[in-house]
Amino acid sequence: MMKQYKISLIVPIYGVEKYIGKFAETALGQTYPDIQFVFVNDGTKDRSMEILENLIEEKFAHLKSRITIINKENGGLPSARKAGLDAAEGEYVLFADSDDWMELDAVAKVIAKADQTDADIIYFDLVKEYGHRSSYKRERDYTGATKMDFIVNMFNYKSFGYTVTKCFKRKLYTDNVIYIPKLGMHEDIYLMSQIIFYAESLVHIPEALYHYRKDNPDSFCSQDKRKRHISSTTNLLDLYEHYRDNLKGSPVEKVAGSILMRAGQHSIMHGYDFFAKYPYLAGDLRKTPLSCRYRTALPMQLIVKIYALFKLH
Repeated sequence: MMKQYKISLIVPIYGVEKYIGKFAETALGQTYPDIQFVFVNDGTKDRSMEILENLIEEKFAHLKSRITIINKENGGLPSARKAGLDAAEGEYVLFADSDDWMELDAVAKVIAKADQTDADIIYFDLVKEYGHRSSYKRERDYTGATKMDFIVNMFNYKSFGYTVTKCFKRKLYTDNVIYIPKLGMHEDIYLMSQIIFYAESLVHIPEALYHYRKDNPDSFCSQDKRKRHISSTTNLLDLYEHYRDNLKGSPVEKVAGSILMRAGQHSIMHGYDFFAKYPYLAGDLRKTPLSCRYRTALPMQLIVKIYALFKLH
């Protein structure tokens, strides 16, 4: 019979040989005893897995029965996270990135809050680490009644979309149709907007339990801005397309306009013709009202609307 863990910690691994040691020490060293560790080797070509496996043998051999290692061809962060989700056995799921690190009592505090509240999602603050300095990032408080505000604020960068700060019940993934992003930019917002939408209860722990490294030059977020914007917009348009014909009452109902405006903006700014790639874009933008709640500034929204009208002719 499959063991039912309280929580599964899912960790994609690719190109992190400089950082995997510190991360694994804090992950495998968690004070909470009932964790399933799911490490997903996304076809890394460096010594990341060797370092991890040596550390397990030398220091954490007693955890072997709770460690699952998945080896797969490189497919990017979203596919690695999906592989981890599909292998998870815990009631709750928590993601972590293998170039970051965690507070040693992070899982214990999350599970204590879960036991106290039975919340669908428990989320917490984080510290951004820049090498020479640290910056505490405090999240806002949301409830099930304000979850749509949470989603809107993630798209507008007023709240954090990071998966690594949100522990959620695995049934939110298994009991609902959850789409997985294709690309590796804003894949967190893509996934978490759906998870939050299906949650009935959310609880905030006002404490930084996670350290998010910002000084890794090999991370996707360190790549060329144009490439990141194109990847991000492509991902979000893909999410929009899943619900386009039934927007009302969907995870993207309140952010559809923001997604469309961003696509128009990045078409203009980066010379990438999203209008050609997505023929519906001009028509949908024509019907999209201006709003101060979008990430795109109002003057640019007006330019996008005019540009969309031009594209219709």
